[in-house]
Amino acid sequence: MSASRILQIDALDLAYAPRPWPFAEAEADRIAAHWRTRLAAKPRLFNGRVLLLGRHAIGADRRGVTLRGEYFETEFAAFLAWRDFGFPDLTVANAFSMAALVSADGAFLLGEMAAHTANAGATYFPSGTPDPNDVFDGKVDLAASALRELEEETGITADAIACDPGWTVVYAPPRIACLKLMRLAEPAEAVKARIEAFLAADPEAELSGVRIIRGTADVDRARAPSFVADFLDDAFAQKSAG
Repeated sequence: MSASRILQIDALDLAYAPRPWPFAEAEADRIAAHWRTRLAAKPRLFNGRVLLLGRHAIGADRRGVTLRGEYFETEFAAFLAWRDFGFPDLTVANAFSMAALVSADGAFLLGEMAAHTANAGATYFPSGTPDPNDVFDGKVDLAASALRELEEETGITADAIACDPGWTVVYAPPRIACLKLMRLAEPAEAVKARIEAFLAADPEAELSGVRIIRGTADVDRARAPSFVADFLDDAFAQKSAG
């Protein structure tokens, strides 16, 4: 996988363009066997539909710097196998949005994934691979996806946050993380307490807890994916320089 590039993107222009996925067709038997193994270990996994990014490009237009691309639909089982097999098809990418939560006192807040999830123990911002619920009028809306994941995972609704314009994209194919800075009016400890109260009331919660990040020393690099660590390193470096 390529090293991360941190890009400031003004706009996203992402089409929904259904097509077959040759990897999923060619590896159908292997994918099914892998899914049975994963399901036996984590019975609460769900084989829903997700969206993966095919052709894409970043360039300038009247809106500024724009990420354009086309998404197609596949089963979560195929996506999971592709990931777990080491991303054998590099013509596609997992391009997803993240709700980069910033508290009133300037801390970032990460969630820790619950034991029953596919990424148990990992710490990152509320997020998820986009799915057909994020398609509107033939376009994939990653802002809507980020807000949906934020509410589902933390209970925080759109009216409780203020979104910065544009996106910070951590470009490291086959992962492309599109982070939307979302600012809260409360300090970090209050936000953490509110989210954890929400989690405690839901036995199916995707998160098991919240981590407050006030500087690079707070980043658990064994649990945070590299693209999250790269984003945080860059954000704190810019804060120090400013």
